[in-house]
Amino acid sequence: MFSLSPLKAEDMLLSVRDSFVQVHVIMDVIPLVSTSYLPLPEEQVTEELAAKGKKTQCAQRIIMSSTLMGGSAKSPQTSAPPSLWFASNPSKRWGEMFFLLYTPFWLTLCLGIVVPYKLYEVGFPNFHKFTELEYLILGLLSAVPSFLIPLLVTGKADRSLCLKDRYWVKASLWNIIFSYVGNYFWTHYFFTVLGASYTFPSWKMNNVPHTTFLLTHVCFLFYHVASNMTLRRLRHSIADLPDSIRWVTEGAWILALSYFIAYLETVAISNFPYYDFVDRASMYKVGCLFYAIYFFVSFPMFLRIDEKPSDKWDLPRVAVDALGAAMLVTIILDLWRIFLGPIIPVAHTRQCNQPGLAWFP
Repeated sequence: MFSLSPLKAEDMLLSVRDSFVQVHVIMDVIPLVSTSYLPLPEEQVTEELAAKGKKTQCAQRIIMSSTLMGGSAKSPQTSAPPSLWFASNPSKRWGEMFFLLYTPFWLTLCLGIVVPYKLYEVGFPNFHKFTELEYLILGLLSAVPSFLIPLLVTGKADRSLCLKDRYWVKASLWNIIFSYVGNYFWTHYFFTVLGASYTFPSWKMNNVPHTTFLLTHVCFLFYHVASNMTLRRLRHSIADLPDSIRWVTEGAWILALSYFIAYLETVAISNFPYYDFVDRASMYKVGCLFYAIYFFVSFPMFLRIDEKPSDKWDLPRVAVDALGAAMLVTIILDLWRIFLGPIIPVAHTRQCNQPGLAWFP
């Protein structure tokens, strides 16, 4: 009688198993080799080669699996499934995540501190209430870090890219152009069509406060990133539906999301007394639809930037696209002004159906 240690017994079993598999492979290959000298038709030889090749590959997989079971190799890493919410482009994914994480900062500053505590009225300790300078500083504190932080803290996905090729730069440029046009031109539609007014002290350009230019930038970044995520998720969900249904579903979602965001913003700033409306109830019901026109156009257009990995945008294309979106919004807003008119009674000097454009005297 003799005994084997468990380790030696396991090694012997693994050796016998590997030998059996290798013999099986050899037995399959021998007939192929022995018959290869016979004058067989070419098609039959090809079929036999393919069949034997499959058996050989199968045996190799068995040998590999036995090796893995023996613990002498590591399992291959499997790639994680693509995100249903964020972009597949690493630079775009990092940019979207940064804009989302940055949103609580400016949102808390403006709507969590300044407005609820009415710092614009009482000012900071030992200071008077907000003047033009304080409102401008508030806008700068909200907007400037959105440029400085990604410049100083470069994401891993952007380290190998030039500044002009990084998504956050492209998204910021698109948004700067679109929000600038919105403030400089479209704010006057708010004055004439919706009965809105700014009464806080501020330095202005084209009768629009500088502070709103800055705050609109960070607001629109958040809105458009949120739209990107939801549209991307929706497209994954309805990818198997017919084209017509997908178009209708996506269009309906864009309309609903645009109105929801316009309404949410209007309600969120309702506690700030220096941005007022002649008829706030009409603004909530109809005026938000007018405001939502901005996003009917911009949401699907903004999503296209670097969305396809094979279609990288350059800065000129980004700028032209933003200007095209702004022009389309301008046309729709002016058609509303001419054919639908204001949602509230306005003075004779501010009649909507007068010739020209809303921002001309």
